Amino acid sequence: MIRNMHRKIVRSISLAVTSILCLLIIQQAAFAGPPLLCHPFDIGNARSLPWAGSNQWRAVDQNYVVNRLVADTLDLLTPETPVLVRMETLRRAAVYAAWPASDGRVVKDGSVASELLLRLKARMPDAGEKTDKRASALAMFDFGYLVETYKQGSYDSHAGRAAKLVADIDGYAMIVKAIAQIGGSPEMEYAAALSCMGKKREGGQNCYVAHLQKAADGAQEGSLLARNMLNYLRDRGKTIAELRANIATSKN
Repeated sequence: MIRNMHRKIVRSISLAVTSILCLLIIQQAAFAGPPLLCHPFDIGNARSLPWAGSNQWRAVDQNYVVNRLVADTLDLLTPETPVLVRMETLRRAAVYAAWPASDGRVVKDGSVASELLLRLKARMPDAGEKTDKRASALAMFDFGYLVETYKQGSYDSHAGRAAKLVADIDGYAMIVKAIAQIGGSPEMEYAAALSCMGKKREGGQNCYVAHLQKAADGAQEGSLLARNMLNYLRDRGKTIAELRANIATSKN
């Protein structure tokens, strides 16, 4: 009985800490909290995993059957799916796979996080295998992005099991490789920026600012990418032009 009470207390504290960190990232600029998890991406009317609240990081659908998560996620990640929709879909998938629902109930199958990771890895072609260049880059991006998303939940005891699965995998490097293979992508650059937050320096440059600059340079005013960047970095500009200028200043 005492053990059960202890578990409930630990669970409550863990959920409270996670919620506070994620609330910070919604209310403030990008530099607080784990961005790949706590900041829902604006995907307009695009199809993604079921969700109960577009502006809430953990607003899972209580009626969703988590054992369907892997199949549903893979079905959504088609070659035609835009990068930002992929990012939000993988964010939701990570929350379903590793976090309790808003009522404190845990996921029914603890193997879901592992299975999703393995299935995404299996979609990447082996070295030397002939495949569509874009499809290969997207598969690499998806796997690398999920890896870094799992990692950003390492502070939370519930998501810790997912973080341990990817402790020795460099998902950020895969995202960067996918960008090079696809020939450049502002949306992927934005993903890379959010993935490398917390890293110190890459090649003498602040990798976060470098990727953010490329994302802003490629974002069209009024585009989905622009909307997401301006919402996330709302204290650094009201237009993409202002945001570009402020990012450029921060590099100096």
